[in-house]
Amino acid sequence: MNALALRMLVGDKAKFFGIVFGIAFAAFLITQQAAIFVGLMTRTFGFIADTSYPQVWVMDKKVQFVDDLKPLQDTQLYRVRGVEGVDWAMPLYKGLLRARLEDGTFQTCNVVGLDDSTLIGGPGEMIEGRIEDLRRADSVIVDEVGAAGKLARPAPIDPVTGKPTGKPTPLKVGDYLELNDHRATVVGLCRVSRTFQSQPVVYTTYSRAVTFAPRERKLLTFVIAGARPGVTPKDLCARIERSTGLGAYTADEFKWKTVVYFMTYTGIPINFGISVLLGFLVGTAIAGQTFYNFTLDNLKQFGALKAMGAGNLRLLRMILLQAILVGLIGYGVGVGMASLFAFMPKSELAFRLLPQGLVVTACAIVLICVLAALLSIQRVMRLEPAIVFKG
Repeated sequence: MNALALRMLVGDKAKFFGIVFGIAFAAFLITQQAAIFVGLMTRTFGFIADTSYPQVWVMDKKVQFVDDLKPLQDTQLYRVRGVEGVDWAMPLYKGLLRARLEDGTFQTCNVVGLDDSTLIGGPGEMIEGRIEDLRRADSVIVDEVGAAGKLARPAPIDPVTGKPTGKPTPLKVGDYLELNDHRATVVGLCRVSRTFQSQPVVYTTYSRAVTFAPRERKLLTFVIAGARPGVTPKDLCARIERSTGLGAYTADEFKWKTVVYFMTYTGIPINFGISVLLGFLVGTAIAGQTFYNFTLDNLKQFGALKAMGAGNLRLLRMILLQAILVGLIGYGVGVGMASLFAFMPKSELAFRLLPQGLVVTACAIVLICVLAALLSIQRVMRLEPAIVFKG
């Protein structure tokens, strides 16, 4: 009976491929949109993920996410160092500064200032140069995407046509930048995670960063700290908050705080939720309607099986087998097509496919197949074997 059910399914190739297409489209859209949503949320805390060494982040109590910069007084650093259980605590500057390019245009950069002596919080992967080179005079390290993109040297302009004569030249070691009217020498290139704002990232020392920045009374953005042996980061956060009145979070807590802010105060979850729901509804409509028409075309065959003694339970198993088969094929095709986005080189598309996303897609496809099968099962259950002898 199972072999007969499969022959019935693939016998009408047009309807068979129509059902598979509907399920594959739903699987593709749900997987792709969910992966882009996760990718975007991951980018919101990309800076925290890159600054992996600190166990505790200390900041103003009213900071809502990583780019909500509310500077502290420099004396807060010494208050944090005086808290019991703190092994070390270092300053970290983070701010948006304008870089002036050769053609006179300006580009906003994410400038990160590291502690001058330890350079804790620097980029995890250097492509060219060493992080220790930041100790040179007026030195900076630029991320590779920014160096090849928004900070690249513009191509020469043709005086006749007024159009560029070639491609922009990526910024390289030895080139110069002008940050807020201060000259800076590029001593290295690094690889960092893409951030939500996608601004070029420039690393330098803390003392140099506060020199580059416009003069303000408060310039200390974060205090990053580590716990002594025997003290958990969670306990250290509680001690710092009690002693200083500042906000203190572990790296994971700070990431989650950032994600919650973007999910609460932006329309990103709603927009992607609508796309996922649309894919589910369209896939259900296509697969359900096609599967129902397929069942109508085979009513006489099901009637003949009933006339020969096949019970409703056996016919139910046949329909479920058909639904499971097209569901597996459609799921595999759809997820496979969505996974290709992960191999797009240097793409601006935020895409991160997690195992949990595949499970969510699988659950959605199972629901689509169940709904499609229910439409057909009801008709078969009410079928009279006498239909074979009509017409």
